Amino acid sequence: MRTEFETTIDRPPGVVFKFFAVDHVRNHPRWDPKMELEQLTDGPIGRGTVIRRRHTHTGAPVEGTMEIVEFVPDHAFGMVIRDGPIEMHTRMVFEPEGDNRTKLTGSIDVPSMTEPMDRGPIQQSMRRMKELIESETT
Repeated sequence: MRTEFETTIDRPPGVVFKFFAVDHVRNHPRWDPKMELEQLTDGPIGRGTVIRRRHTHTGAPVEGTMEIVEFVPDHAFGMVIRDGPIEMHTRMVFEPEGDNRTKLTGSIDVPSMTEPMDRGPIQQSMRRMKELIESETT
């Protein structure tokens, strides 16, 4: 089952990409407090980076990994997420929209899901991320 979402952030794509992708391990838990991340591979985040994740979205802790499979600076960021037996494919696209704005479009595909995903937590995370980027960056 695939879910798509989007928002517009009042910052240029380079700023949004840095906050979301380059500084993902530091910032993701800030917009999603039920998530803990630890980078397992050395060096800056890029294609091939592996990140350990632990979250409590469903109540009990769930552990897994994220692998960066797409890293196009200022444009696209894709991951394969494995939480136990569940595999998810996520992709974020950063597009300029007018002066100093970014249209951020994302998708999550969970092939094993047959029912639509609850969009509430995703929308809440997107709102919080937008607030953080707009209040902390220039």
